[in-house]
Amino acid sequence: MEWGGLPTLHVRHARTPTPPLGYHFRVTQTPQSPSEPTLRRTPLHAAHLRAGARMVSFGGWDMPVQYAGLKAEHDAVRTAAGMFDVSHMGEFRVTGPGALAFLQGVTTNDVSKLRPGRAHYNWLPGEAGGLIDDIYIYMVAPDEYLLVVNAGNIDKDWAHLQKHRAGHDLTLTNESGQWALLAVQGPKTLELLQPFSDTDLAAKKKNAYFAAKLFGFDVMLARTGYTGEDGFEVFVGASEAEALWDKLIAIGIVPAGLGARDTLRLEAGFPLYGHEFSDTIHPLSSSYTWVVKDKEHLGRAHITAAPLQKLIGLKLERVPVREGYPVYADGVQVGVVTSGSSSPTLGHPIAMALVDAAHAEAGSFEVEVRGRRHAAERIGLPFYRGA
Repeated sequence: MEWGGLPTLHVRHARTPTPPLGYHFRVTQTPQSPSEPTLRRTPLHAAHLRAGARMVSFGGWDMPVQYAGLKAEHDAVRTAAGMFDVSHMGEFRVTGPGALAFLQGVTTNDVSKLRPGRAHYNWLPGEAGGLIDDIYIYMVAPDEYLLVVNAGNIDKDWAHLQKHRAGHDLTLTNESGQWALLAVQGPKTLELLQPFSDTDLAAKKKNAYFAAKLFGFDVMLARTGYTGEDGFEVFVGASEAEALWDKLIAIGIVPAGLGARDTLRLEAGFPLYGHEFSDTIHPLSSSYTWVVKDKEHLGRAHITAAPLQKLIGLKLERVPVREGYPVYADGVQVGVVTSGSSSPTLGHPIAMALVDAAHAEAGSFEVEVRGRRHAAERIGLPFYRGA
């Protein structure tokens, strides 16, 4: 779900960085122009600079795209543990006796199945098709929920929820500025964090959400993530984020940037809002039909209609492909690439593409790259299956 869409990234660094292959980069060698909007900073901005991060303009935020290098950071998450600053994500709290009914009406998944200390993935459907956003909902306590929304959609989601809250006895609070959010991911995450927590982390199942101490800091932990590996997302007060970040680096957790986050989620087959989901893409083009439960909710007629497109996975031998590249079957264009990169784990290019449903089962595909078509093999998603 994470980040919101992927706008053009503007690199503001004296050296040209190695580009994450899933991104479109426009490199700038000059400081931010006085005429440009001021970029927002997460509470960890100074920590990123100390760690030597290459910073980029990302959806209005000054964010790290990489530190030591994309492949090193990607590999750290796949083999040990890496850490991402996702504090630009939004957090909304919904409390009150009308909270459940409200959330049931504006989402597709069944919020009534949640219990305190549990979380799930969910969608905010549009009134006339597509998605407003894909989100995570955490049940904090009876009549209390925390919503985590994509960074690029905070204002849109807030307006949407405000519009549909009428008639519900609840309080809706935007807490986005109060929290820092760290995603610690990788097969050694549990081993590294456990000595510094007062909680039996191994006893917590996937999608658990709970209060804990971590290095003496009061945090909320969620066993969730966006990389295809095990790990925890750490909610900590904004004023304590930098100190906690330094503690985590000191025990060997590798800082990782937006570049590695993109290649990791692509390998895991995770859709990204603005690429595989949007206001205009039918969400059931993806394989996430399980997110839509049999209940009354906003936009139900549009969500349950048969999609005209299908999201597929493609493997290529040598040529990396990018978002927007045309996809062909039997000599006819049938769709476009939505996300593409060279896979650091698998050692070859991979892509997700939206294609006409009638051609989704074609025997072979081609992707056009700079005027030349290259053979692509359809393979099932995810490309990589970890934890």
